[in-house]
Amino acid sequence: MEQFQYIIKDDLGIHARPAGMLVRLAMNYRSELLIAKQGDQGVSLKKIFTIMKLGIKCGDRVTISASGEDEQPAIAALRDFFQGSL
Repeated sequence: MEQFQYIIKDDLGIHARPAGMLVRLAMNYRSELLIAKQGDQGVSLKKIFTIMKLGIKCGDRVTISASGEDEQPAIAALRDFFQGSL
């Protein structure tokens, strides 16, 4: 299992547009990809409604994890996305 933590810097947090982009990115990988807000249980990055339900705001710390056959390239792509977009 690969994972990283990230503090959301986008003023709007993870709203519909970046959530949709995350889902499209996650669907390129076979691994189980999860996002968890600090203190919450992880939810799938492949389902937009589960991401939106977390209500992630600017300043929130999230943990992104990948588990499966392509976890390393998946976590690298997700890290790049978060650093460049959120």
